[in-house]
Amino acid sequence: MSDAINTFLLVFAGLFPVVNPLGSAPIFLMLTSDGPAQERDRLAWAVARNGFWLLLGSVIFGSAILEFFGITVPVVRLAGGIVVTLMGWRLLNDDRAPPEREAINNAAQPLQTRDSFYPLTMPLTVGPGSISVAITLGSHRPVADTASHTALLAASAIAGLIAISATVYVCYRFAERLARILGRSGINVLLRLSAFILMCIGIEIAWSGVKALLATLGHPA
Repeated sequence: MSDAINTFLLVFAGLFPVVNPLGSAPIFLMLTSDGPAQERDRLAWAVARNGFWLLLGSVIFGSAILEFFGITVPVVRLAGGIVVTLMGWRLLNDDRAPPEREAINNAAQPLQTRDSFYPLTMPLTVGPGSISVAITLGSHRPVADTASHTALLAASAIAGLIAISATVYVCYRFAERLARILGRSGINVLLRLSAFILMCIGIEIAWSGVKALLATLGHPA
Protein backbone atom coordinates (compact mmCIF):
# COMPACT_ATOMS: atom_id res chain seq x y z
CA MET A 1 0.00 0.00 0.00
CA SER A 2 2.88 2.37 0.73
CA ASP A 3 4.20 1.84 -2.82
CA ALA A 4 0.80 2.76 -4.20
CA ILE A 5 0.66 5.96 -2.15
CA ASN A 6 4.22 6.85 -3.16
CA THR A 7 3.36 6.28 -6.83
CA PHE A 8 0.30 8.51 -6.57
CA LEU A 9 2.25 11.28 -4.85
CA LEU A 10 5.15 10.98 -7.30
CA VAL A 11 2.85 11.44 -10.31
CA PHE A 12 0.79 14.23 -8.76
CA ALA A 13 3.66 16.19 -7.21
CA GLY A 14 5.83 15.77 -10.29
CA LEU A 15 3.25 17.08 -12.74
CA PHE A 16 1.46 19.71 -10.66
CA PRO A 17 4.09 22.48 -10.81
CA VAL A 18 4.63 22.02 -14.56
CA VAL A 19 0.96 21.77 -15.51
CA ASN A 20 0.45 24.61 -13.01
CA PRO A 21 -3.36 24.84 -13.18
CA LEU A 22 -3.38 27.71 -10.67
CA GLY A 23 -1.02 29.79 -12.77
CA SER A 24 -2.77 28.91 -16.03
CA ALA A 25 -6.27 29.63 -14.72
CA PRO A 26 -6.01 33.43 -15.24
CA ILE A 27 -4.85 32.86 -18.83
CA PHE A 28 -7.74 30.45 -19.41
CA LEU A 29 -10.09 33.09 -18.02
CA MET A 30 -8.67 35.71 -20.38
CA LEU A 31 -9.03 33.46 -23.42
CA THR A 32 -12.64 32.54 -22.59
CA SER A 33 -13.81 35.84 -21.12
CA ASP A 34 -16.05 36.60 -24.09
CA GLY A 35 -18.21 33.52 -23.50
CA PRO A 36 -20.92 32.65 -20.96
CA ALA A 37 -20.20 30.71 -17.77
CA GLN A 38 -21.78 27.56 -19.23
CA GLU A 39 -19.34 27.65 -22.14
CA ARG A 40 -16.40 28.11 -19.77
CA ASP A 41 -17.58 25.10 -17.76
CA ARG A 42 -17.76 22.96 -20.89
CA LEU A 43 -14.30 24.03 -22.02
CA ALA A 44 -12.81 23.40 -18.56
CA TRP A 45 -14.15 19.85 -18.61
CA ALA A 46 -12.91 19.25 -22.17
CA VAL A 47 -9.42 20.58 -21.38
CA ALA A 48 -9.17 18.38 -18.26
CA ARG A 49 -10.24 15.33 -20.27
CA ASN A 50 -7.85 16.04 -23.15
CA GLY A 51 -4.99 16.70 -20.74
CA PHE A 52 -5.57 13.38 -18.98
CA TRP A 53 -5.27 11.39 -22.21
CA LEU A 54 -2.18 13.27 -23.32
CA LEU A 55 -0.40 12.67 -20.02
CA LEU A 56 -1.51 9.04 -19.83
CA GLY A 57 -0.17 8.35 -23.31
CA SER A 58 3.13 10.02 -22.40
CA VAL A 59 3.48 7.97 -19.20
CA ILE A 60 2.66 4.65 -20.87
CA PHE A 61 4.28 4.94 -24.28
CA GLY A 62 6.88 7.70 -23.96
CA SER A 63 9.76 5.67 -22.57
CA ALA A 64 8.87 2.69 -24.81
CA ILE A 65 9.23 4.88 -27.89
CA LEU A 66 12.61 6.10 -26.69
CA GLU A 67 13.74 2.53 -26.04
CA PHE A 68 12.67 1.63 -29.58
CA PHE A 69 15.36 4.01 -30.77
CA GLY A 70 17.95 2.25 -28.60
CA ILE A 71 17.80 4.53 -25.56
CA THR A 72 17.79 2.47 -22.36
CA VAL A 73 15.57 3.20 -19.37
CA PRO A 74 18.47 4.14 -17.01
CA VAL A 75 19.66 6.73 -19.54
CA VAL A 76 16.10 8.06 -19.87
CA ARG A 77 15.89 8.32 -16.09
CA LEU A 78 19.21 10.12 -15.82
CA ALA A 79 18.56 12.56 -18.66
CA GLY A 80 14.92 13.06 -17.71
CA GLY A 81 15.80 13.58 -14.07
CA ILE A 82 18.32 16.27 -15.03
CA VAL A 83 15.70 17.96 -17.24
CA VAL A 84 13.09 17.84 -14.48
CA THR A 85 15.58 19.21 -11.94
CA LEU A 86 16.54 22.09 -14.23
CA MET A 87 12.88 22.77 -14.92
CA GLY A 88 12.16 22.96 -11.21
CA TRP A 89 15.17 25.25 -10.73
CA ARG A 90 13.95 27.53 -13.50
CA LEU A 91 10.44 27.67 -12.06
CA LEU A 92 11.90 28.36 -8.61
CA ASN A 93 14.12 31.25 -9.70
CA ASP A 94 12.73 32.62 -12.95
CA ASP A 95 9.81 35.03 -12.93
CA ARG A 96 9.21 34.62 -16.65
CA ALA A 97 6.53 32.28 -17.92
CA PRO A 98 7.53 29.19 -19.93
CA PRO A 99 7.72 29.97 -23.67
CA GLU A 100 4.48 28.19 -24.55
CA ARG A 101 2.51 30.10 -21.91
CA GLU A 102 4.27 33.35 -22.70
CA ALA A 103 3.19 33.13 -26.34
CA ILE A 104 -0.42 32.55 -25.35
CA ASN A 105 -0.33 35.25 -22.70
CA ASN A 106 0.68 37.78 -25.35
CA ALA A 107 -2.52 37.22 -27.31
CA ALA A 108 -4.22 40.54 -27.89
CA GLN A 109 -7.78 39.26 -28.11
CA PRO A 110 -9.77 36.51 -26.41
CA LEU A 111 -10.40 33.47 -28.56
CA GLN A 112 -13.44 33.73 -30.72
CA THR A 113 -13.43 30.02 -31.53
CA ARG A 114 -14.23 27.31 -29.06
CA ASP A 115 -11.50 24.73 -29.76
CA SER A 116 -10.83 22.93 -26.48
CA PHE A 117 -7.59 21.32 -27.67
CA TYR A 118 -5.52 24.16 -29.13
CA PRO A 119 -4.36 26.27 -27.45
CA LEU A 120 -6.32 25.60 -24.25
CA THR A 121 -5.18 22.00 -23.76
CA MET A 122 -1.91 22.17 -25.66
CA PRO A 123 0.27 24.08 -25.07
CA LEU A 124 -1.44 26.08 -22.29
CA THR A 125 -2.21 23.16 -19.96
CA VAL A 126 -0.10 20.25 -21.23
CA GLY A 127 2.93 21.65 -23.01
CA PRO A 128 6.31 20.14 -23.94
CA GLY A 129 7.48 20.48 -20.33
CA SER A 130 4.54 18.49 -18.97
CA ILE A 131 4.97 15.77 -21.58
CA SER A 132 8.71 15.43 -20.83
CA VAL A 133 7.99 15.11 -17.10
CA ALA A 134 5.30 12.48 -17.79
CA ILE A 135 7.73 10.46 -19.94
CA THR A 136 10.35 10.65 -17.19
CA LEU A 137 7.86 9.54 -14.55
CA GLY A 138 6.81 6.64 -16.77
CA SER A 139 10.42 5.49 -17.02
CA HIS A 140 10.73 5.65 -13.23
CA ARG A 141 7.95 3.18 -12.47
CA PRO A 142 9.00 0.67 -9.79
CA VAL A 143 9.38 -3.04 -10.49
CA ALA A 144 6.49 -5.07 -9.08
CA ASP A 145 6.89 -8.70 -8.03
CA THR A 146 3.30 -9.82 -8.74
CA ALA A 147 0.59 -9.05 -11.27
CA SER A 148 -1.69 -7.67 -8.56
CA HIS A 149 1.08 -5.37 -7.32
CA THR A 150 1.64 -4.15 -10.88
CA ALA A 151 -2.08 -3.45 -11.27
CA LEU A 152 -2.13 -1.58 -7.97
CA LEU A 153 0.80 0.65 -8.97
CA ALA A 154 -0.76 1.30 -12.39
CA ALA A 155 -4.04 2.25 -10.74
CA SER A 156 -2.19 4.59 -8.39
CA ALA A 157 -0.45 6.31 -11.30
CA ILE A 158 -3.76 6.71 -13.14
CA ALA A 159 -5.30 8.08 -9.95
CA GLY A 160 -2.50 10.67 -9.84
CA LEU A 161 -3.30 11.71 -13.41
CA ILE A 162 -7.01 11.88 -12.59
CA ALA A 163 -6.19 14.09 -9.61
CA ILE A 164 -4.17 16.42 -11.86
CA SER A 165 -7.03 16.56 -14.38
CA ALA A 166 -9.56 17.20 -11.61
CA THR A 167 -7.39 20.04 -10.31
CA VAL A 168 -7.25 21.52 -13.82
CA TYR A 169 -11.03 21.36 -14.10
CA VAL A 170 -11.64 22.98 -10.71
CA CYS A 171 -9.09 25.74 -11.27
CA TYR A 172 -10.37 26.53 -14.77
CA ARG A 173 -14.05 26.20 -13.87
CA PHE A 174 -13.67 28.60 -10.95
CA ALA A 175 -10.85 30.68 -12.44
CA GLU A 176 -12.56 33.99 -11.78
CA ARG A 177 -13.20 33.22 -8.13
CA LEU A 178 -9.75 31.67 -7.66
CA ALA A 179 -8.01 34.78 -8.97
CA ARG A 180 -9.85 36.91 -6.43
CA ILE A 181 -9.16 34.60 -3.47
CA LEU A 182 -5.46 33.78 -3.95
CA GLY A 183 -4.25 36.89 -5.64
CA ARG A 184 -0.96 37.10 -7.51
CA SER A 185 1.21 36.59 -4.42
CA GLY A 186 -0.68 33.51 -3.26
CA ILE A 187 -0.37 31.81 -6.64
CA ASN A 188 3.33 32.70 -6.76
CA VAL A 189 4.04 31.19 -3.32
CA LEU A 190 2.27 27.95 -4.24
CA LEU A 191 4.19 27.73 -7.51
CA ARG A 192 7.57 28.23 -5.77
CA LEU A 193 6.83 25.50 -3.24
CA SER A 194 5.75 23.12 -5.99
CA ALA A 195 8.89 23.96 -8.01
CA PHE A 196 11.12 22.97 -5.07
CA ILE A 197 9.30 19.64 -4.80
CA LEU A 198 9.80 19.16 -8.54
CA MET A 199 13.56 19.71 -8.12
CA CYS A 200 13.72 17.05 -5.41
CA ILE A 201 11.79 14.59 -7.59
CA GLY A 202 14.11 15.27 -10.52
CA ILE A 203 17.22 14.59 -8.40
CA GLU A 204 15.68 11.36 -7.11
CA ILE A 205 14.89 10.15 -10.64
CA ALA A 206 18.36 11.09 -11.93
CA TRP A 207 20.00 9.27 -9.02
CA SER A 208 18.02 6.11 -9.76
CA GLY A 209 19.36 6.28 -13.32
CA VAL A 210 22.93 6.71 -12.07
CA LYS A 211 22.58 3.70 -9.75
CA ALA A 212 21.21 1.56 -12.59
CA LEU A 213 24.07 2.57 -14.88
CA LEU A 214 26.67 1.93 -12.18
CA ALA A 215 25.20 -1.51 -11.63
CA THR A 216 25.95 -2.38 -15.26
CA LEU A 217 29.68 -1.66 -14.89
CA GLY A 218 31.67 -4.84 -15.27
CA HIS A 219 28.79 -6.60 -17.02
CA PRO A 220 29.36 -7.03 -20.76
CA ALA A 221 26.54 -5.75 -22.98
